[in-house]
Amino acid sequence: MAPDRGTAPAKSSSRAWDALTPPLSQWILDATAAMNFSKMTPVQASTIPLFMAHKDVVVEAVTGSGKTLAFLLPLVERILRQEEATKKHHVAAIVISPTRELATQIHNVLTTLLAFHGPSASALRSLKRLLVDAEDEESAIEEEPAEAFPKNTPKVLPQLLLGGSNAAAQDLSRFLKTSPNVLIGTPGRLLEILSSPYVHAPQSAFEVLVLDEADRLLDLGFKDDLTKILALLPKQRRTGLFSASVSEAVDQIIRVGLRNPVRIAVKVKGTNGVQDKKTPASLRMTYLLTPASQKLPALKELLHKLEPRPLRTIVYLSTCAAVDYFQHLLPSVLPSDMILVPLHGKHPSNVREKNFTRFVNSAPPAVLLTTDVAARGLDVPSVDLVVQIDPPSDPKVFIHRCGRAGRAGRKGLSVVFLQPGCEEDYISFLEVRKTPIELLDNPQIDLDTDRAAALTSQFRSIALEDRALYDKAQKAFVSWLRSYSKHQASSIFRVSDLDWNDLVQGWALLRFPKMPEGKKVDRKQIEVPDVDWDIFAYKDKQREKQRQEALKSESMVTSKLPARTDKKRESTTAWSEKLEQKATREVKRTKREAKREFEKTTKMSDAEKARQVETQQMIAQIRQQQLQASGKDDEFEGFD
Repeated sequence: MAPDRGTAPAKSSSRAWDALTPPLSQWILDATAAMNFSKMTPVQASTIPLFMAHKDVVVEAVTGSGKTLAFLLPLVERILRQEEATKKHHVAAIVISPTRELATQIHNVLTTLLAFHGPSASALRSLKRLLVDAEDEESAIEEEPAEAFPKNTPKVLPQLLLGGSNAAAQDLSRFLKTSPNVLIGTPGRLLEILSSPYVHAPQSAFEVLVLDEADRLLDLGFKDDLTKILALLPKQRRTGLFSASVSEAVDQIIRVGLRNPVRIAVKVKGTNGVQDKKTPASLRMTYLLTPASQKLPALKELLHKLEPRPLRTIVYLSTCAAVDYFQHLLPSVLPSDMILVPLHGKHPSNVREKNFTRFVNSAPPAVLLTTDVAARGLDVPSVDLVVQIDPPSDPKVFIHRCGRAGRAGRKGLSVVFLQPGCEEDYISFLEVRKTPIELLDNPQIDLDTDRAAALTSQFRSIALEDRALYDKAQKAFVSWLRSYSKHQASSIFRVSDLDWNDLVQGWALLRFPKMPEGKKVDRKQIEVPDVDWDIFAYKDKQREKQRQEALKSESMVTSKLPARTDKKRESTTAWSEKLEQKATREVKRTKREAKREFEKTTKMSDAEKARQVETQQMIAQIRQQQLQASGKDDEFEGFD
């Protein structure tokens, strides 16, 4: 996790870190102090000695509690305490992360830490010159003379492996060229690299395996990849499993990949001093009851009223399509000095990296509009506010979303919007899960119907400027509804309780979408504006040209079809009338069958008629014999 830039390093920090047994190296103590890690957290105090003492660990701790340093420090220390440097193309440690963003963050924290270790920093600078063929940039330390670092001096050289950013062949080529000894990445790409015959992880070299946000790794379907990675690694290793919530599924990985692990659970006491919480004490978790049509007006008022003004804000939606749609509407809601940055899992990897970097490094206040892809592990400096427009489908993700604020002792605010009615039960549901939330009372948010209607009209005006935005709205609403219907707390979030007209106003839809869930909706009760769909055009000229050509083709086909004379009946048929129609059809069918049988018989010759009578008699005899054998009476064949 990144340090809290607003906290000055404590003078006693070195003594606190040095209290560990065995103690850490002096350069690590200096690095942690210079990086503004003012004190050792309980997670680090519990985990680091166990890792250094050759123990496997399972760590469950609240978000923002320092888990990243808890595994990076002993990882680095164990590699540097080796008698000689790691051999070429040998791997000493692996860190597995569920998302690209989290893997990148871990890599950045590690490289920042290694800037304080002379041999590692020198190797990193040489690697940079080798890869980019550029002049050496200024570093946090002075470059030591080459003779000060013998060739066999232990050092740490990491490589970041992300699927989708580079081809696997490129990452393997870089590995062979630079020979890193620490691999950090996502499961798929790590498995591809480790499967290569040129990459070695022997027991003599391999030290530590770390699974960060392990429950998320399983949720994303990486179980098979993890199993294959574990099979490629030596059994005699140190393994650490870190997460804010250890689920039953994680126990399967524990049984397969860890040997008699030590479990560490670090929780926070509530205000009563007794109750365990799963979120930091510096984070205020609140809710706001608001109809769907009032959610965006409430967000607007919250961003304008909150004091001090949040430097970083994260707004969560449930689907990628919703992010694609609302990223065009929300800029009109934000204060003039705020920028909006969209981010979701279906963005190309280069776009995700670019947008995330833009959000983190933004000079003006910024809002990240995202999905659960940014819910876990990410440590963004100065996140003061988290707003959940849509509660997550998986209740476990709730605390991870909230935990993006209030990290490392920094004060933060989390607000979840709940619709009045059954969704209010979500409050007690979270309390049972030891994640209590309270009503947002500061700042006071005033819900006003007229202001909400005005904002809906404003959004619809934006949508009418481009038909492509209308398409995004239709897709986003359908995807949101399907996500809502699959909520794990299905007794609380019920589609049958939704106010469809209110939803349409909240989403500023121009037309109610066609979908199976909306078959029983009375569309006459849905308030939508009048739109001339023939002239409603796309801004993209090429796309509009295609639409016009499609309309022309459709009209030509329709003109060639014969005109229909029958009209669809407006009223439905009564149930009793349906029964009468069914009986009439049955009588007609019986008459047709009798007629066919009569015509068939009349066309038969006398010999054929005799054979048919003989066959019927044989069948009757066989049936009689079967009845006598079973001891039953003759079957009732009906009245003559």
